[in-house]
Amino acid sequence: MASNTRARSWDSLSEDAQLALACQALHRAAESIAAQAECLAGEMEDGNLSDRGGAEALRMLVAVVRATSPGTMPVAGHA
Repeated sequence: MASNTRARSWDSLSEDAQLALACQALHRAAESIAAQAECLAGEMEDGNLSDRGGAEALRMLVAVVRATSPGTMPVAGHA
C-alpha cells in the first residue's frame, strides 16, 4: 500500500520537480560512491586492507565520479 501512495505522490509532481529530485539523488549517490572509494583507499594505505595497487585505482574512480557528477547543477530547492 505504501508503495502505491509513493508512486501516486511521485506522479503528482511536476516534470521539473521530478527532474530536480532525480538529479539530487544521482548527485548524492555519486558522492556516496566517491566517499566509500576514498575510505577504502585510505584503509589500503594504512595497511588495514591488502593493497595491490588498489588505492590509486580507487582514487582515480573518485576523480571520475566527482568530475562527471552533476555537481554543477543546482541542488533541488535552491534556484
